[in-house]
Amino acid sequence: KIILLSSTTTNLLHLLRVVIMSSYNFKNITVVPPAKDLIDIILSKTQRKTPTVIHKHYQISRIRSFYMRKVKFTESNLNEKLTGILGEFPKIEDIHPFYADLMNILYDKDHYKLALGQINMAKHLIGNVAKDYNRLLKFGDSLYRCKQLKRAALGRMCTIMKRQNSSLLYLEQVRQHLGRLPSIDPNTRTLLLFGFPNVGKSSFVNSITRANVEVQPYAFTTKSLYVGHTDYQYLRWQVIDTPGILDKPLEDRNTIEMQAITALAHLRACVLCVLDISEQCGYSLKQQCELFNNIKPLFANKPLIVALNKVDTKRPEDLSQEDKDLLEQTFKKDANVLIIPMSTLTKEGVSEVQNTACDALLAHRIEQKMAGNKVESVMNRLHVAVPKASQEIRQPHIPEGVLARRAAGYTKPDTIRKLERDMELEMGDDYILDLKKHYDLPNPDDKYDDIPEVWEGHNIADFVDPDIVSKLEELEKEEAMLEEAGVYESEDENLTEQQIEIR
Repeated sequence: KIILLSSTTTNLLHLLRVVIMSSYNFKNITVVPPAKDLIDIILSKTQRKTPTVIHKHYQISRIRSFYMRKVKFTESNLNEKLTGILGEFPKIEDIHPFYADLMNILYDKDHYKLALGQINMAKHLIGNVAKDYNRLLKFGDSLYRCKQLKRAALGRMCTIMKRQNSSLLYLEQVRQHLGRLPSIDPNTRTLLLFGFPNVGKSSFVNSITRANVEVQPYAFTTKSLYVGHTDYQYLRWQVIDTPGILDKPLEDRNTIEMQAITALAHLRACVLCVLDISEQCGYSLKQQCELFNNIKPLFANKPLIVALNKVDTKRPEDLSQEDKDLLEQTFKKDANVLIIPMSTLTKEGVSEVQNTACDALLAHRIEQKMAGNKVESVMNRLHVAVPKASQEIRQPHIPEGVLARRAAGYTKPDTIRKLERDMELEMGDDYILDLKKHYDLPNPDDKYDDIPEVWEGHNIADFVDPDIVSKLEELEKEEAMLEEAGVYESEDENLTEQQIEIR
């Protein structure tokens, strides 16, 4: 049981870590205030949320608790603020290796860890200061001495925070930059583009997604990672545009190029190598092939598509024999590499590159899952029944009643039942739709009987007097006779002028 519990806990922790890696949102990190603003916030809150009036004639125990409360309240608020800062910033060990390397490139991992460590140390120092001065306040023998101890405690806490001003400013800059990073899911279906600057990577992303990546006729227009999204086979795909890479040693690459290298190394994606065969980008085809050979180890075990861009300017057939041999020697020796010509200007081949890359990645992901150990446990629980084909020819089944009618010489009548639509076209304006003629009742004469009206569960016909018309006529005759006899006539009364005006 103990072994089972520990393995279950390990699996849960691993699952939690995977969820944190894939769904971490850097935009939710709250603002990190400078040391001066943080001190002002905490001291103002202490002044507002704790009692402010104390007199020297109070009992010494009451005076001690008054100042101890202020020290404890200040320490708890500072601890809450610093804990929030430490908890919201991502830990390098807990996030995906892609984000860990990206943060190392952009912010220097050692500097980042040092800043968080200093904030954590400041939190512990503030807790120790509060503990020491609360112990001293228990032995304060006067109002003045307790007040001075409180003042010293708050002063030492503020001094500790002032020393962390540089770390707080650095973390605020990191927070602002993290909020501007694109939301990249390292575990989802991804198409990743790379190549020399100005070969058409951003134009391809703009063609297949709704992203609006800046496109200019000069190199290094894209200086960071950009993400667009597209749909294929009812699935959501993310397309990542990387900055241009130059062919030089890894240690000589700048921060812009290292972002692309990090994405190529850590993201499980289909890699799209974009080549400019027209050489309008300023780099020859030989240089582009040398770059591919130098960084090829980064995308080992990943599907690879080579897109020959700008075929509207120069077709692959128009290349020199030397360039054709170079392409064949570089790419065609690997059977899994597909070479597709395209033009982001005329949109020729763009859809083919997208569809081929998506299909290649789906096939690769299925192969990885089949090669893993989890497939065996699943396949052991599945049984696919494959029925054997029978050699016996099965005759059609005809009911006995149909065979008897055939034997008796029954033939299908040639007349076809006339439909209501046919009757309407035949009769024209004289046609009246009669729905009651198809009623199936024991007595056919009852088809056109009036349907009783029911209100609140009662038949209205039960409350209708059949002689009401004759009775109404007799009542009207009686009223006429009374009017002729002058029953309703009255003598004029003596009315005042006011009553006459009212009438």
